[in-house]
Amino acid sequence: MNQNNPHTMHPLLRHINRFTDMSNDDFEEILQAFKTLKVKKKEHLMLANTLCDQHFFVIHGCLNMYFIDTCGAKQTVQLAIENWWMTDYLALGKGQKTEFFIQSVEPATVLSIDHSSQEQLLLKFPKMEKYFRKMLQIAYGASLMRIKYQFGLSKEEIYLHFTRNFPDFEQRVPQYLIASYLGLTPEYVSEIRRKQLS
Repeated sequence: MNQNNPHTMHPLLRHINRFTDMSNDDFEEILQAFKTLKVKKKEHLMLANTLCDQHFFVIHGCLNMYFIDTCGAKQTVQLAIENWWMTDYLALGKGQKTEFFIQSVEPATVLSIDHSSQEQLLLKFPKMEKYFRKMLQIAYGASLMRIKYQFGLSKEEIYLHFTRNFPDFEQRVPQYLIASYLGLTPEYVSEIRRKQLS
């Protein structure tokens, strides 16, 4: 693959280079630490009550992280599309079992790296340390803003804010998953959509 042409550059290298400057030679070595996974729609990449040892980068497709509440309902906590990372960061860092599931919303191509390999990359390539630090800052910041919106906005405002800022999700993710992620019911989301169209 010709990494010098931005149109043929590997998606992960292109994403890394948004935050730091990675050479093609270093990236070729870095890429060896990853596995490429082809997953079918609704296939699980991670199961609750199993050791969390993988970090996922979406090349193509959409992933859903959820848990099952005390009533047996699935509650979505995160969605990820192209160039997004997903894992249970707390369980990954502590080498513990996760309480979450990760499932594909649509057929997907995903890069996977285990925790040990990722730690080795961080030691060998300081620029990857910077890159992953930026990813964690962004993820943590987004989580704080989500909490702020849930306390400060009405249910309708929460939905409209989400669709304005993440139009790709609205087009690709089933309505019931968006409702679950936003803490709304599918019926309420349908009502808001009808109101917008009228």
